[in-house]
Amino acid sequence: MGGFSTLSSPKPWRHHHQNPIIPNHPTTNKIPVHFTPPLSKKPKPFSCFALDSSKHPTPPLVVVGSANADIYVEIDRLPKEGETVSAKTGQTLAGGKGANQAVCGGKLEYPTYFVGQVGKDAHGKLITEALEGGGVFLDYLAAVDEAPTGHAVVMLQAGGQNSIIIVGGANMACWPESLSQEDLEVVKNAGIVLLQREIPDSVNIQVAKAARSARVPVILDAGGVDAPIPLELLKFIDILSPNETELARLTNMPTESFEQISQAVGACHKMGVKQVLVKLGDKGSILFTEGEEPIRQPIISAPKVIDTTGAGDTFTAAFAVALVEGKSKIECLKFAAAAASLCVQVKGAIPSMPDRKSVLNLLQTV
Repeated sequence: MGGFSTLSSPKPWRHHHQNPIIPNHPTTNKIPVHFTPPLSKKPKPFSCFALDSSKHPTPPLVVVGSANADIYVEIDRLPKEGETVSAKTGQTLAGGKGANQAVCGGKLEYPTYFVGQVGKDAHGKLITEALEGGGVFLDYLAAVDEAPTGHAVVMLQAGGQNSIIIVGGANMACWPESLSQEDLEVVKNAGIVLLQREIPDSVNIQVAKAARSARVPVILDAGGVDAPIPLELLKFIDILSPNETELARLTNMPTESFEQISQAVGACHKMGVKQVLVKLGDKGSILFTEGEEPIRQPIISAPKVIDTTGAGDTFTAAFAVALVEGKSKIECLKFAAAAASLCVQVKGAIPSMPDRKSVLNLLQTV
């Protein structure tokens, strides 16, 4: 199984409004619909996170995953069985783990493609506009007739904690039995691939296999369906990224202390996963690499927590961006922690994704 060692030296970077080059691909240099490139701006260097302004093509971040319309209801507490409670407010915003991570990559100014499905409905339009607004390339986003856009009910409680119910819709239905060579080509030419578990495992397996064949590193966010991860999928990923609840569910082991988390991660290593990035909410994160000492990253405290819905997706995507840019493990964790800290200060998943300038400014203060 590949690891950080499979990554090449730091990749050159281009502004996300410039199309990344996908070699031997029919959509190379194609400008997405409704997309008007602005005047290019030279990024300002900042410490180790300064962007390389080289004009060489950049292997993109490719996110294959879900897109949902998140229906937010703000409540004081969760209803008890058989009880009806009133919500303070209700609002529909674009979300879904895949779309969240793609927009995060785009707003962090790394060229990002999203591969996924929406329905031909108002929610699909909402998500498409949100992705475009985040600077994500949508050449591989399909609109299907046979299923509605996926959606989720997000019950947001005081303090920013949430409970979520997901309706898969087009995320789980209508995928082809075998992905097209066109879809797999963008995967093979990626700098890094992000997967989650809100689309069928069969799709994730095909994508992970294609990435491995091209030596492209894959991060699997364990969030999504409540079911064991197929061993066939675990064989082809480089980093597994669960939170402590997902880690407990996947291993059937307790994860309430560092020692318990370490033992559960050991079970993941036995399944063939050499690197496990555990997200621990307000307790930070830990990167476990088989045969090495774990690396702990505390949170970067937010002045006020409004909504934690997209924090895990922001953390995972920001980590991936720093990783593909060639940063060290410690630098990747710190960059991700800064992005997640900014995320929880805004309501909504996609609306809360921070831009790169804000992340760099926060890093200057810690």
